[in-house]
Amino acid sequence: MPEPFRVGLTRDFLTDDGRIGWGDIGLRRLDEADGVVWDFLPAAENGELAAADVAGDDALIVLGPRVTAATVADADRLSLVARFGVGYDNVDVAACTEAGVLVTITPDGVRRPVAVSALTLLLALSHRVLDKDRLVRTGRWNDKLDHMGVSPSGRTLGLIGWGNIGREVSRLCEPLGMTQLAADPYADPQAAAARGVELVELEQLLARADFAVVTCALTPQTHHLLDAGRLALMKPTAFLVNVARGPIVEQSALTEILAERRIAGAALDVLEAEPPRPDDPLLSLPNVLLAPHAIAWTDELALGNGEGAIAAVLDLAAGREPAHPVNPQALDHPRLRARIRHSRKAVR
Repeated sequence: MPEPFRVGLTRDFLTDDGRIGWGDIGLRRLDEADGVVWDFLPAAENGELAAADVAGDDALIVLGPRVTAATVADADRLSLVARFGVGYDNVDVAACTEAGVLVTITPDGVRRPVAVSALTLLLALSHRVLDKDRLVRTGRWNDKLDHMGVSPSGRTLGLIGWGNIGREVSRLCEPLGMTQLAADPYADPQAAAARGVELVELEQLLARADFAVVTCALTPQTHHLLDAGRLALMKPTAFLVNVARGPIVEQSALTEILAERRIAGAALDVLEAEPPRPDDPLLSLPNVLLAPHAIAWTDELALGNGEGAIAAVLDLAAGREPAHPVNPQALDHPRLRARIRHSRKAVR
């Protein structure tokens, strides 16, 4: 009888009482798959998956823990790290490639939920939802004329990144009648023009946008992409929204600019340090709206990401190349090629 294809899920999918905190993530597909068994991995010590804990697995479905060079160094069976989401800054992709381990992400699962979350934050800022909530809670009902919002209609949206999520934000904002700018060196100019989006340099976008929305990936090139100098280009009436990764924005510089009211406000689902220190000065500012890297966490996101990660697992188990690889060059690794050939023969 052939050896089963073993799948490990990181334990942070579970709540303290053993429930899957995300709800339905499509695990029935793993249950129904012939020759596939799965279980939750031990808790990751210091946030890093230990080599011994993944040694018996062919594939991992990873939420938050780090996958490092040490994780994959001696994992002779491991062939796939399926990231539950699109960010993969917690995965040492180079080490995985060298070890013959494919890394995949789930762009189809995050596209709509994250774009909707960006629009949610944009509208919350423009309508001053947090300010008006405070008025009611603190008995200042009649102060509402001091907290007039600004309509997005007729104003300028600046998308920092016009990829999978940025394009969806653009589409969702079309009915609002906003002028749309995007800064993305990899964007297709013809596709942008067809959608009525003007591609510009980042500095020009920041100077013109009423709402600047960060949707680009975190890479060495985008770390502190919005530094003190670039943030200073924004208009005093402008708002910043970040639903990507915290380190794309130089947080200390943003905190200073918000404190000095050099921009109108910000909505941040992500921070440089997560969770922030209790004494982080950003937390005391009244013109910033914060979420715990979870604004897009909905049933739609959970099921979409789960199904995307599980599809990658089942593809590899059947000897097919999974969709959405981060490191497609790993497919040329002799060990991974042999694994795919073996799986193809096993399912015939």
